[in-house]
Amino acid sequence: MEMERMYAEYAWEKAAAVLAIDSPTGFTAKAADWVRNAFAELGFPASITTKGGVLVDLGGEDEADALLLEAHVDTLGAMVAAVKGNGRLRLTGLGGLSPNNAETENVWVYTRGGKVLDGTVQLCNASIHVNYAYSDTKRSFDTVEVVLDENVQSAEDARRLGVEVGDVVCLEPRTRRTASGYLKSRFLDDKLSVGILLGFAKYLADSGIVPKRKIWVHITVYEEVGHGGSASVPRGVTEAISVDMGCVGEGLQCTERQVSICAKDSGGPYSYAVVGKLIDAAKRTGADYAVDVYPSYGSDVEATLRGGADLRHGLIGAGVYASHGYERSHMDGVFNTLKLLAGYIGA
Repeated sequence: MEMERMYAEYAWEKAAAVLAIDSPTGFTAKAADWVRNAFAELGFPASITTKGGVLVDLGGEDEADALLLEAHVDTLGAMVAAVKGNGRLRLTGLGGLSPNNAETENVWVYTRGGKVLDGTVQLCNASIHVNYAYSDTKRSFDTVEVVLDENVQSAEDARRLGVEVGDVVCLEPRTRRTASGYLKSRFLDDKLSVGILLGFAKYLADSGIVPKRKIWVHITVYEEVGHGGSASVPRGVTEAISVDMGCVGEGLQCTERQVSICAKDSGGPYSYAVVGKLIDAAKRTGADYAVDVYPSYGSDVEATLRGGADLRHGLIGAGVYASHGYERSHMDGVFNTLKLLAGYIGA
């Protein structure tokens, strides 16, 4: 059965749904439950790991030469580091959140008591007509703050609302799809790939294909802090492929409309054999692809290797521009990633 574009549409539908669920690293339970249920609805056994990720059995024959596909549902975010004397909130980042990219974004503050409070990340003294140093101020978590959309004038006012150190702060994703097929949102890294793996699972379910080798999916929840894929590798896995974002930027070949195959990133080279097989599969299926070296990147599958797993590894993903900011991809990139996955398992 040939991969059809309907599975890319399904993948985006699911990606958009999970993008609407706040899930910065350490605050992922609701998103993980949603992902587990989404795979279960397609007929695949799925369970929550002790660490909080989702492990899914996609079936297949050869359990001694199994393939593990990894993506992550945790995102960037922030945490309240201090309640300031004026009732505003100093932040610390979760993952690689840049204060430059957070400034002027709408946020939600989740209190331990169950309240969700609106706010905005602003430069301290954010009025340009008042602050003559506005343009010269280096943005850092010491110079930006959350301004709550409440009548708050003091730390006591904020605490009466239930705000405390350790509360999780989530940024509005601003998800949209353009008429020309571009996909724009925060956190396409890596919720777009979660959608892609759900699209791939639906393709297997609809076609009745039983892969020649056993296939597992692990949706991890600590990738943005480096140890997401370090555990929960099922017995018999000999290869693991991270399905994450493909980098798009100066000096790289990939565009948002392609699937990227990574040959090397900051953690070193990926398995030469796996990269070669991925290239062959892309050519065989007609997937539009690019091979690139990522200068500043680390993936779940590298954490899997550092955790002690003895396996071959690879990294692919739909091209994503403006990584860790307001990101952009395209439906063609989603479709090409699905084609590559189908080709890799020989479906």
